[in-house]
Amino acid sequence: MDKLAKIFVAGHKGLVGSAILKRLLEKGYVNIITKTKEELDLTNQQATADFFKIEKPEFVFLAAAKVGGIIANNTYRAEFIYDNLMIQNNVIHQSYVNDVKKMLFLGSTCIYPKNTEQPIKENSLLTGSLEYTNEPYAIAKIAGIKMCENYNIQYDTNFISVMPTNLYGPNDNFNLEKSHVLPALIRKIYLAKLLEDNQEEEVIKNIGVANLDEALVYLSKFGITKQQVEIWGSGKPKREFLWSDDMADACVFVMEKVNNKKTEQTHINIGTGEEISIKDLAVLIKKRIGFKGSLLFNTSKPDGTMRKVTDVTKIHSLGWKHTVALEEGIDKMYEWYKRYQNKKQ
Repeated sequence: MDKLAKIFVAGHKGLVGSAILKRLLEKGYVNIITKTKEELDLTNQQATADFFKIEKPEFVFLAAAKVGGIIANNTYRAEFIYDNLMIQNNVIHQSYVNDVKKMLFLGSTCIYPKNTEQPIKENSLLTGSLEYTNEPYAIAKIAGIKMCENYNIQYDTNFISVMPTNLYGPNDNFNLEKSHVLPALIRKIYLAKLLEDNQEEEVIKNIGVANLDEALVYLSKFGITKQQVEIWGSGKPKREFLWSDDMADACVFVMEKVNNKKTEQTHINIGTGEEISIKDLAVLIKKRIGFKGSLLFNTSKPDGTMRKVTDVTKIHSLGWKHTVALEEGIDKMYEWYKRYQNKKQ
């Protein structure tokens, strides 16, 4: 990519999109287009077509998506499949129609079968059944991967898909109902720590309610007290986590170095290749925050896939590797969250 090339970052306010925007600016790219959801509804076919026709971006990072953790995925199933299909169909097709030189589509490792061989290789796609709790989201992302692959084959486009593992970092979603596991654990344990330290006003401000009674009722829905934090599942499932700035660096690296014209299997795993159990992750976060209460694992709630770690041989062979270890990332994430809360208040 030329430093003056016109680049569209779709979803620049989100976890990955904001990190990609930051990385592009750090590398000296100056002609970057961004649009908020209010300015451009990517689920709207005509609005997306009009935008591409007027702006004519040369490169596109498709980081816009409806995302969430296990609760959100299982609760808003129709929204997850509809919104994601609409966004990616519109952006991918308009990238073809408007002769975009290269487009990067961000998927997810939830595209892989629930019981696939570990570590997960790219060729595991469509070899078995998906995890049911996030099946709608996964099906949408699989459709996006196959759309990129088949547009390359039929139309000679240069569309690439990257499959990030579980991401975390600045601008993450800390909503207790809709967030992924790592930010959810940070916020839950942080709130329990505030209760433990009798910082009642901070709890009220954090949640945005009128008084402590309302706060306690709200927190009880998520199993948060000054003595204990409830966590869905057994804590036994293992997950892999990647710092969002590392993911952004990988995305820009792939856009600069990799071409996928007229090739099958256009997707590439992006991760660390390292895993940790949810229980050990929670203990690590609890230690970092300094909460002295207990962790209760609610085994009546679903675990999801028991193990999910990516084979990152392909991205390593291309010359990219992550730089931020999980312990360092958790420290950065926690410090960012506290600053974000203070700024928000």
